[in-house]
Amino acid sequence: MSRGGGATEPAMSLVCYNDTFGYGWRHVDLFTHDGEGRELNWVHWQVPADGPDTADEVTARVEPTLRRTSPWRHAVSAFGMDYWTADAAWAEDPRAGG
Repeated sequence: MSRGGGATEPAMSLVCYNDTFGYGWRHVDLFTHDGEGRELNWVHWQVPADGPDTADEVTARVEPTLRRTSPWRHAVSAFGMDYWTADAAWAEDPRAGG
C-alpha cells in the first residue's frame, strides 16, 4: 500500500475478530488492496475461537502458503468490537521472507 507519497504495489491484510456480541460467526478475513490502499477483494474462513492465535493456526491449514508479515495490531471498532489486523503475503512474495 501507499507509504507516504504515492502509489505502491498491491498489498494484502488479514483481519480477525472477537465475537463481542455473540453472533457465533468467528472468522478471518483476507483483504487485497491496490497500490493506493483501496480494497479490491476479500475472502474469509471460519475459525473455532476468537483472536490472533487461532487465526494463525487455522490460516496455516487453510492457506498454507500465506504468511503473516507483520505483528497483529489490536483495535476496537466504533461499536466496541475488538479486532486485529496484520499484513500478509504469499510465500513466493519477497515480503513473506520465504
